[in-house]
Amino acid sequence: MQLDLNLLTVLDALLTEGSVMGAANRLHLSSPAVSRSLGRIRKLTGDDILVRTGRTMTPTPYALAIREQVSKLLQQANAVLAPIRELDLATLERTFTLQCHDALTTALALPLLASIAERAPGVRLRFLTEAAVDTDDLRHGRVDLEIGAASPELPEFRTETLGYDRFVVVLRRDHPYAGRLDLEAYAAQPHLLVSRRGRLSDPVDELLASHGLRRHVVAAVGTTASALHVASRSDAVLTAPEVICRSLIAAFGLTTEPLPELPELPPVPVVCNWHQRYDTDAGHAWLRDQTREALRTILGT
Repeated sequence: MQLDLNLLTVLDALLTEGSVMGAANRLHLSSPAVSRSLGRIRKLTGDDILVRTGRTMTPTPYALAIREQVSKLLQQANAVLAPIRELDLATLERTFTLQCHDALTTALALPLLASIAERAPGVRLRFLTEAAVDTDDLRHGRVDLEIGAASPELPEFRTETLGYDRFVVVLRRDHPYAGRLDLEAYAAQPHLLVSRRGRLSDPVDELLASHGLRRHVVAAVGTTASALHVASRSDAVLTAPEVICRSLIAAFGLTTEPLPELPELPPVPVVCNWHQRYDTDAGHAWLRDQTREALRTILGT
């Protein structure tokens, strides 16, 4: 059965006003239009709804029985079709899941948590590490925000680049080549890579090859912290984003030097990705604002 839900609006007005003319005035419709709708309601329900008693109209027992239910149905329909977009941060109870590599988590977690705790004490954050393989977690809502250097190419995802970082060489303060790394000396060092997939090469190798050089990668590890731990106790060097890794670099007592003579190596974008289902979600939009503000402060953009 095909139902015209506009009839609920007319029925509510009829039950509230108790007359066709009153309902017409309430709805800014003509009396004949409301009369036709009343006829359709009577046909659908098998009930007269309003009956004439002298000069007035009286609701039937069925009409009296459903009056409150009709009013609630309209309120529910309005809530569904015109949702409230205002956000009460003081009462917001929600857990958001962010996915990024460990250096980003280290840089972002503290300022983001401080900002959220001050404004929305009922909000909790869950930080997940990057998976070793691609997943559908962002698509299926298991991850609210994915932060990294890459952007999904499908149109169902939204992407915002929040800033850029630059690559530097990370090494021990007392490293034998500290302060005197030219391109050949850089290539000659033992190198560490951070790769969630365990890859033993990256774009740096291609750029070195264009200069007729080749580096020796001694290990690939899954996290930046692991790579920095190894670098702090060996002669191995790591090529990493400077600002995002700054707090971890300091924690391990390491130092950085500019990447020598590789101007072709582009800066590292910091990209925030989410699914389009959250575009108009007030809570998610607020989380994006807080994350954007924190990352731009970190990156100095």
